[in-house]
Amino acid sequence: MNNFSPQTEKLNFWTKLAYGAGDLGPAICANIQVFFLLFFFTNVAGLPAGIAGSILMIGKISDAINDPIIGVMSDRTVHPWGRRYPWMVFGAIPFGILFFLQWIVPSTNQSFLFWYYVIIAILFNLAYTVVNLPYAALTPELTQNYHERTSLNSFRFAFSISGSILSLVLAQLIFSIFPDNPIQQYIVLGIVCAIIAVLPIYWCFLGTRKRTLSVNKKQEEDNNTNLPIVEQIRVAFSNGPFLFVIGIYLCSWLGVQLTASILPYFVINWMGLLEATFPQVAIAVQGTALTMLFVWSFVSKKLGKKAVYFMGVCLWIIAQGGLFFIQPGQVGLLYFLAIMAGFGVSIAYLVPWSMIPDVIDLDELNTGQRREGIFYSFMVFLQKVGLAIGLFLVGVALDIAGFIESIPGETPPIQPESALLAIRVAIGPLPTVFLVVGLLLAYLYPITREVHDEILLKLRERKQNLTTNSD
Repeated sequence: MNNFSPQTEKLNFWTKLAYGAGDLGPAICANIQVFFLLFFFTNVAGLPAGIAGSILMIGKISDAINDPIIGVMSDRTVHPWGRRYPWMVFGAIPFGILFFLQWIVPSTNQSFLFWYYVIIAILFNLAYTVVNLPYAALTPELTQNYHERTSLNSFRFAFSISGSILSLVLAQLIFSIFPDNPIQQYIVLGIVCAIIAVLPIYWCFLGTRKRTLSVNKKQEEDNNTNLPIVEQIRVAFSNGPFLFVIGIYLCSWLGVQLTASILPYFVINWMGLLEATFPQVAIAVQGTALTMLFVWSFVSKKLGKKAVYFMGVCLWIIAQGGLFFIQPGQVGLLYFLAIMAGFGVSIAYLVPWSMIPDVIDLDELNTGQRREGIFYSFMVFLQKVGLAIGLFLVGVALDIAGFIESIPGETPPIQPESALLAIRVAIGPLPTVFLVVGLLLAYLYPITREVHDEILLKLRERKQNLTTNSD
């Protein structure tokens, strides 16, 4: 009688594994971007920090604009494969090609480079959204079980963090093979990562399609997703818990990505370490995050998502504060703080994405419709707008502080004290502010495990009544 049992029963290991693989490629590309792209613009392409920050901001804002459009379109897609898969399958190849094109230095003319990188950034971010947003919206289509969603996201972010670590290992290896040619380093890194990034998207499609087929068919019959976009936006933002999740995610990822963007400058310019050391520090963060991902998932089943978020972020705040006070030569302390930060970074991956399907269930209870695409797209939309502004401000702050960009082929310059202080503030106090706000929002987040169980109970009763009445 219950036509929705495929959504509530437990997922098998191979389905979870295939689903997780879908985030490997986007994670590799996003990680290389967040750790290296600003550094590449200033120290390889030779662009001023302010211009480099402007390119990142334009790319992210264009990315944010296309998120709700792709989200609504994927909700409305009617295809034998389901709503999400055509976007992933046909977007994968352009996604890989455009990622590679970011790492070319086609000219020494700064005006030409600015427009080249802006155009590539806009096109790449569009391709990234076409692949990654429909993928993310698969989560509530695969299961409605509260704990299974946390488990599913554990697999997803295990691949995501593994991809991040793999990208850093590849970077360190490639940099060591081409130690005296930065332009060639990034060309090779772009080619290798682009190829590796595309293939797992097809693994995800083949490994999860059977699971979602019957669910997609039922939802396409039941849902009316042809509301105007403005009306869908109104419905989404009238969902109170959704606003909390957006805030938690925004604060967590600003903490992650602002730190990652400034980390190369911190390791090289403040700590005085070699460029090859930076990937090792980043690997310490990501490796810890990967290990802790499954630990936090287990603890979450015992204590709940909010408690886990508090524990991880508190450790993370201590680590960020320590990075501000650390002095050159304290290499052991640097790695210790990197490991401590990894405890919190895993929380940024796991908890917000485990909360959003619960919000979608609440929306279904209130409206009778499932609109995964619109919720996922606007969650990412606001995160990208905030991140774009944050990265732009970091670039401008470095520029104002007197940061000296490198000239391709020449020895990196010695930075003034004002630029070094700006680097330290960007890696310590600035992310800490966002993390504290995230803690406050997590405290106020209203959907606990008990509340979600009640939501699912009401949904089951409604569906049973509909089935009885139709009979």
